[in-house]
Amino acid sequence: MRPAIIIVDMLKDSFREEHQLPITKEAKPIIPRINRLLKRARELGIPIIFACDSFLPEDFIFRGKMKPHSLRGTEGAEVIDELDKEEGDVILPKRRFSAFFKTDLDQTLRTWAVDTVAVGGIATNVCVLMTAMDALCHDFASIILEDCCAAHKREVHETTLDNYRKFPLYPLFRIMTSKEFLREVEALV
Repeated sequence: MRPAIIIVDMLKDSFREEHQLPITKEAKPIIPRINRLLKRARELGIPIIFACDSFLPEDFIFRGKMKPHSLRGTEGAEVIDELDKEEGDVILPKRRFSAFFKTDLDQTLRTWAVDTVAVGGIATNVCVLMTAMDALCHDFASIILEDCCAAHKREVHETTLDNYRKFPLYPLFRIMTSKEFLREVEALV
């Protein structure tokens, strides 16, 4: 296994108290777990990508119920300060739910000879899932890091994961904790 880690949409706009987003309460507890994962991943030489919503004010998706957020070039579209970022980490702006959609992520991963993508962040049922599924569609093994992602409700997070625990494409698509993922990688070193 030659993995990369993608942390999705852990952005300042999603954590602003004035926005009162339901996901904020669910996502705050995953921050220390993500930081522990990233620390060990760096020690193991695993590439880290922060996939970040980066919308334009007139973006198509704002024609629905979603209010403008994470606008390109604003502080709200930046990774939260509470997450440990280091030089060498990739900040990947994305315009839609999947980190693969109309970005150079596929080419970047292939340049690094990555064959497995481990995904965390928010929201489990949307951007995390779509990124993990698109990884699979691009012929990468895919892992959702269950303890490093969150949805707007705990039940939605759990239901999403339960729907894929026995997915027919196992072991190409798996649900794992960050500790299980790291143990598997460490066993290969």
